[in-house]
Amino acid sequence: MGKEVSVNRESLLGSVKPSKAIVKLAIPATVALLAKAVYNIVDTAYIGMLNSEAALAAVGVTLPLLLIFVSIENIFAAGAAVLAGRQLGANDKEGADTTVSTVIGISVVIGALLCVSGMIFMEPLLRMFGASEAVMPQAKEYAFWMFIAAIANIPAQSLNCAARAESSVKITTVAVVTGAVLNIILDPIFMFSWGLDLGVAGASIATTISQFVTLAILLWYYLSGRSVIKLKLKAVRPTKSFFKTVIAIGVPSAIIQICLAVATSMTNMAAKSLPDSDLIIAAYGVVQRLILIGCYLVMGFMQGYQPVASYAFGAKNEERFHDSARFAMKASLLLSAIVAVIYIVLSKPLILLFNRNPAVVEYGAKLLISQVALYPAFGLCYMMTITFQTIGASKFGVFLSAIRQGIFYLPFILILPKFLGIRGIYFAQPAADILTVVVCLLSYKAMKRIASENMNETGTLKEKRVG
Repeated sequence: MGKEVSVNRESLLGSVKPSKAIVKLAIPATVALLAKAVYNIVDTAYIGMLNSEAALAAVGVTLPLLLIFVSIENIFAAGAAVLAGRQLGANDKEGADTTVSTVIGISVVIGALLCVSGMIFMEPLLRMFGASEAVMPQAKEYAFWMFIAAIANIPAQSLNCAARAESSVKITTVAVVTGAVLNIILDPIFMFSWGLDLGVAGASIATTISQFVTLAILLWYYLSGRSVIKLKLKAVRPTKSFFKTVIAIGVPSAIIQICLAVATSMTNMAAKSLPDSDLIIAAYGVVQRLILIGCYLVMGFMQGYQPVASYAFGAKNEERFHDSARFAMKASLLLSAIVAVIYIVLSKPLILLFNRNPAVVEYGAKLLISQVALYPAFGLCYMMTITFQTIGASKFGVFLSAIRQGIFYLPFILILPKFLGIRGIYFAQPAADILTVVVCLLSYKAMKRIASENMNETGTLKEKRVG
């Protein structure tokens, strides 16, 4: 039975038409990521029912912490997914076992370190991310349980990526959806007066419990022997070369989240100097959580693309790799365009789901439109970042992952609000997106060339320069 499942999964990765294989893997992966987004959306929606702009702003200033956690998860988890996918494509199952077992071990240690360091530096971090004195007490209540949750969600993300590498995406869907549904049920019980009446802290506690349940489901799947890749204590080998390889692959995905965290923090700081600062920060916090849904749609699709591309790359199947890349490019642009249209058309109704203060709704609607006006730039840039990761050109992948929310956005958000006020915040993202599209289009031919060169090489995969 185990061999038959393994053969079916390898057939999906190596033989089924790339577009069909990608869609088949992407649907459950996207559902799982959207369920993950529910954690943040549901918390924000329920907190909006407390009718407190300070509470909403408190959750808004914790968003950079969440994004930092995701970026740290992705360094090892995304790196392991690509490397294990290559190893399976090259028929090196023992190597895949070692990769995943080692990454899970590292994730457990990182989760514990994040929890402890977060507790120690909580207040300075929240202040750096824009928390005012009025917002700080509730922000600390929410952040405390976020740090506890790191113990669970860092290893859980690594297990998710391991499942993705072997195309076992159904279990990730079950695990994450179960956690999300549990979160929806527990939030009001912990938050409101008819339940435990814990307010903002209750929302964070409910999320933490749900994430531990998700981890438990994933651990059960791997430890019960149902997976193709096996977790083995003796396979944990955190060597210097392993760290170097996995980090080189995983850093581009992590940098996207780090740049988003820094961009969010800088936007909060820019808003802090404007009239209605707490209202703007509350509105921006809602907008960023809505944007996460759009991000997860594109990222979920890429989670279907990446194992197919990695497997084809590892098997040196050039035609299949390029077919996969072309389909992924078209689909990522289409998905991001659909997200942009929906958010622009429904901007005010979407903000009203979280807060009915007219000023918050007005700021939020305009901020949402500005964030997605040129959203296909994100789809294009993310697809190319993932592809550069896969083909062994991780240095250029790092550059691409940093341009949209980092290299291009940060100068605009630092300068424009000083001269244009709130309009400067509105214009910063579209300006960065225009430059992002230009760079990505100029890099596309290099991406195809490097992929072909690396697949035609024998021996160890070499880092390639773009030029």
